[in-house]
Amino acid sequence: MDTPLSTIAVVGLGTMGTGIAEVLALAGREVIGIDISEAAARQAVTSLEASTARAVGRGRITEQERAAALARFRTSDALSAAADAELVIEVVPESYELKQQVFRELDAIVSPTAILATGTNALSVTRLAAESQRPERVLGLHFFNPAPAMKLVEVVSSVLTAPPAVEVVTRLARELGKEPVAVGDRPGFVADGLLFGYLNQAAAMYEANYASREDIDAAMKLGCGLPMGPLALLDLIGIDTARTVLEAMYSASHDRLHAPAPVLGQLSEAGLTGRKAGRGFYTYEAPGSQTVVPDALTPSAEAAAGEGRTVASVGVAGSGTMASGIAEVFAKAGYTVVLAARGQEKADLAKGRIAKSLERSVAKGRLTAEARDETLGRITAAGSLDAFAEVDLAVEAVAEDLAIKQQLFATLDKVCRPGAVLATTTSSLPVVAIARATARPEDVIGMHFFNPAPAMKLVEVVRTVLTADDVHATVRAVCAKIRKHPVDCGDRAGFIVNALLFPYLNNAIKMVEEHYASLDDIDAAMKLGGGYPMGPFELLDVVGLDVSLAIEKVLHKEFRDPGLAPAPLLEHLVAAGCLGRKTGRGFREYARR
Repeated sequence: MDTPLSTIAVVGLGTMGTGIAEVLALAGREVIGIDISEAAARQAVTSLEASTARAVGRGRITEQERAAALARFRTSDALSAAADAELVIEVVPESYELKQQVFRELDAIVSPTAILATGTNALSVTRLAAESQRPERVLGLHFFNPAPAMKLVEVVSSVLTAPPAVEVVTRLARELGKEPVAVGDRPGFVADGLLFGYLNQAAAMYEANYASREDIDAAMKLGCGLPMGPLALLDLIGIDTARTVLEAMYSASHDRLHAPAPVLGQLSEAGLTGRKAGRGFYTYEAPGSQTVVPDALTPSAEAAAGEGRTVASVGVAGSGTMASGIAEVFAKAGYTVVLAARGQEKADLAKGRIAKSLERSVAKGRLTAEARDETLGRITAAGSLDAFAEVDLAVEAVAEDLAIKQQLFATLDKVCRPGAVLATTTSSLPVVAIARATARPEDVIGMHFFNPAPAMKLVEVVRTVLTADDVHATVRAVCAKIRKHPVDCGDRAGFIVNALLFPYLNNAIKMVEEHYASLDDIDAAMKLGGGYPMGPFELLDVVGLDVSLAIEKVLHKEFRDPGLAPAPLLEHLVAAGCLGRKTGRGFREYARR
């Protein structure tokens, strides 16, 4: 199929359609923008003029290139204007009836060799193609918002699509400077198929009053390096749009994780659809504004504050990377630290690891030699927990095993002075089960640091039903002093980050199991389309497949949701000893060091 695609029509001049038109015009294509609304067409021209003027101002294009692009863009309120187009991309609202009407009319207008592309991210491309007179020339072309900036384009084939049509559109995407990913026809495709399940779970977490909207969003930004938190992202996408996508996904998968959280329906029906309405999960300065303004749900500093206990000295139990990282964090913040391990040799090795870390900071200019020496001087390495007798806060960072942690806390209960706060860094175990190993469960709390502790800003503060208010206040105050961002959550599996992150990773594995997309395409889709710093398979191999499987099992056991059952492929790889980078092979193979 040797179709030049020099003239392209874009049907629907909303934000997405206008963005696609800009990309095409700047790439030298003749672009016909079609919308039944004259106001929308005028706005598209205005937007294109403004965005290209900004591009000139930033040195991305010349004034001559801008003028040429604007000259290649014309608008119409009639579909008949697409008669000469070799490719038509429709981006009208997500409605089968509306899209089918557009395709029926286009069948009678465009040439028999023209390709018809739908920009849907939720509806069946196959269903739209089946009602066309040219199903072999119908496919999906899913751009991401904002189209001029986002590199990903999902090229969606139905069982009816002719391969040459896919090839020519894929070539176009590359010529536009995009990264095309070939996918089959299922709701959400790759990027949205993974993203919207995660967003839905975040909405359900908020609806259950498990954590505040601010804490959910902060946890995912700071804990996973995401550009936006899930609730803020839902407001940006449009809560009504998200609900539509999830309903389409649920109708196809019958997976409860895709069943739209009731709060999405309630907000949609109330007209609180996010930024475009001026209110969604958050309240905005005005409809369309990105500026969040305080509302009745905004937490006040006074409400968050409380009378805590005095903490001057900290004990850290453990000898691994996490323990030494936490000890370094506390020592840098001015605390006197006792780093205890099983035996003096292990404790000395852990302190040695801190010394090397501090030395690297000095070499990079982040720390002075004097500060390094002062920090190291605050740390005492001890071969027994008996050294915790006078600490104000004891933090354990030992193996993720309930029996081991319970035994350690039983020892802390005997060793630590009355009134000392006892904290566990568990990422998956019930904090209350650890607390009950002591005679003072009210003094026990979760402080879930993220690895590497010196660099990661997040701490999940996990209260049990028995944790005292002043213990909670103490830990929040300590987090502020060590320059970490605390988020509050209850004592349930996964807390915030892992409860939202690992089902997403599990669903990515299922996509590979089902031969829907490749590892590389899924990783590329989530980095380019979702703004993730790492693709899911890159992250799984870094975290460790055994660690990932253990967390998946804990989530499945607690929530009893079939959709949370670990993907068999993950179990098989762990059974084969393919645990990721640490073994040289996981989902990918790595060079041995």
